[in-house]
Amino acid sequence: MTESITQSMTESASAPREPASDTGDEAADEAHRRRKPALHLRISTQMYAGLTVPLMLTLAASLIAWISFARVGEAEEEVTQGAIPELNAALGAAEASNRMVAAGPRLTSSSSQDYADVITGIALARREFETQLAQLWDQGTDSLRLGLMRSDASQLDANIAAIVDEMPEYFALRRQADELRSESGTVLEDLVHQIVPALDDQLFFLVEGRRHLWTPAAPERIHRSDSEVLAYRRWSALSGDVSQAEALLAGAFSASESALIEPLRESFESARDRIEINVAALDEIARDTLRPKVQRLIALGIGSDSVFDVMFRRLQIEENQRDLLAQNQELGVALVSEIESLVEAVQSNVDAATAASAQAVSTGRALLIAISVVGVVGALLFSWLFVGRRILRRVAQLSGRMRTLADGDLESPVDTRGRDEVAEMADALEHFRKAALEVQRLNLVEQLAGQLSERNEQLSQTLADLDRAQDQIVANEKLAALGEVTAGVAHEIRNPLNFVKNFAESSDELLAELLEAIADPVPPDDHADYIAEITGDLKENLTRIRSHGDRANRIVESMLMMGRGGGESRPVEINALLEEHAMLSYHSARAQDPDFNVTIKRDFDPELGELEVIPQDIGRVFLNLVANAGYAANQRWHQLGGEPGKIASVADGDDSPYFPTIWIGTRRTETSAVITVRDNGIGIPPDVVQRVFEPFFTTKPTNEGTGLGLAMSNDIVRGHGGQISVRSEVGEYTEFTVELPLVSSPESG
Repeated sequence: MTESITQSMTESASAPREPASDTGDEAADEAHRRRKPALHLRISTQMYAGLTVPLMLTLAASLIAWISFARVGEAEEEVTQGAIPELNAALGAAEASNRMVAAGPRLTSSSSQDYADVITGIALARREFETQLAQLWDQGTDSLRLGLMRSDASQLDANIAAIVDEMPEYFALRRQADELRSESGTVLEDLVHQIVPALDDQLFFLVEGRRHLWTPAAPERIHRSDSEVLAYRRWSALSGDVSQAEALLAGAFSASESALIEPLRESFESARDRIEINVAALDEIARDTLRPKVQRLIALGIGSDSVFDVMFRRLQIEENQRDLLAQNQELGVALVSEIESLVEAVQSNVDAATAASAQAVSTGRALLIAISVVGVVGALLFSWLFVGRRILRRVAQLSGRMRTLADGDLESPVDTRGRDEVAEMADALEHFRKAALEVQRLNLVEQLAGQLSERNEQLSQTLADLDRAQDQIVANEKLAALGEVTAGVAHEIRNPLNFVKNFAESSDELLAELLEAIADPVPPDDHADYIAEITGDLKENLTRIRSHGDRANRIVESMLMMGRGGGESRPVEINALLEEHAMLSYHSARAQDPDFNVTIKRDFDPELGELEVIPQDIGRVFLNLVANAGYAANQRWHQLGGEPGKIASVADGDDSPYFPTIWIGTRRTETSAVITVRDNGIGIPPDVVQRVFEPFFTTKPTNEGTGLGLAMSNDIVRGHGGQISVRSEVGEYTEFTVELPLVSSPESG
């Protein structure tokens, strides 16, 4: 597009132009002079002037800053030279005291492996604290404050020493508790493994009367006797008591206070009594087996060095250690408070010493800040108001507009406001845009006209091709349907022809008898009756021959009309039409697949009567529906493993036989005739049901279906003013329902 615009502009520029008038030239020159910026309005002049002022302010601020900071540095060095050692010593003492306070929790949570390392760390922290106090004494710090700090440190040492004395016993109790936890878990697991199976066996005997699956069942008066019920209750109570004992021991191991141990011990003693009673009531074998484990469990709970004794002493030590650690925290807070007061005293001296020097340079600092603020604000305002808004933003807009012009956007005008260099470039770009827009419009008109003509020809050709393809597809579908029913038509015609042949042979015999009777020279008395009987039989045979001939003729006419399609509407017996095309579909399928076999069940409404329809079209609908039903039922028969001579089952685990079946029926309502075709085949998935009437949509293999049968059936039924619907459940059934109005409307006719 851009190349065509440029080429057109070049051609336009090279084309001869008429000379402009003198008045036009003078007006253009005057406009150009007005657009040319004056010296004070030029961007370069304003930019140089704007940058000079911030540069001078920056130089002045740098000079003042160098002088002021040099004086401040000298004053602070002189003031703080004597206070830094004292502050360092105070901070060192604070750090050492914090390490001593933190050593307490480390000591209580340490293991036997790192216990010695924690003791060594405490000794180092104590020595560091004494060293820092000696340095403070050398700096002339207040002796009263130092005495208080030493007193708090001594009390802190005493508390840590008390914790150190209890740690060996605490380690021993902790190891003993771990051993008791492991042993109690083993004992309880053994008890549970013995009690639970015995309880299940007793329950099984109580319900089924068997001790084992392979033993015969005992009489109900034995396995449901009071003694067996009581035995089950004892085992159940024993299981509950053992579970309670396990929970009490677990509670002792997880207790956080020593006061909680005694209630747990009392509850365990109660559980022990119940366990001993239930064990004593068991049979001798179970009692002898359980008693050692029960006695060991009781010993773990209330014997010497029992779980409750060990955990009670361990919790007492932990509570005492928590109290000592709390005191250490208070002592640490006191030490930190005393050190902070020492630091505040030193800091006050430093502040008093530096106040004079700070006052001396405050004036210079204020001046420096003022100059710096003015310079920075001026530079920001210059950058924002002049460079950003007046130059950069306008240049960016102009650059963006140039890119949009290159991309083909020639409709939006260019902003030409201003009297500087940017405005001159914008004015030149606007002239270029107007010229390019005019050229583009001319080229676009010619191009669109050519494209429109070409598209019209393509659309006409495509429409003609679509019409021919549609006619060809419909014709092919009709031929395919005609081919499918050929075998069925042959079978249907064979039946009436056989009847015609049989009645003709019978008539030939009757005619011979008639000739013999007529040729008899001496007829008997009942001769006339005999001749009348023969002529009656001949007449009846002729009537039957005519009836079956008419039936064969109707079948041939139906096939011919099906091949031609269309036809005229006329009254038709719907029940007969449905029966005829159902049999055509059945025999066609049998001809294509000798193993095909379905049962067709009929439920026709005798009051349905005739309807005004196009028989070949409605017959094609019935043929499609019955053919699809037979295909679905036969497919399910194959999926269930059906074979010739073998009965298929409905499903795995269900031995009910499956017979492929089609139900066809009719009924008459007040306003319509309802025709149903139902099968017990594979069914249609819900996502497919919505699409079965779409043209070219099929679930059959490529070589078995075109996807036009149901679509054409739907069009035929709607053309008769009716409607067709489907219901289905996968693996159960599919039912198509056709509703035709009893009285055809003018539109449908």
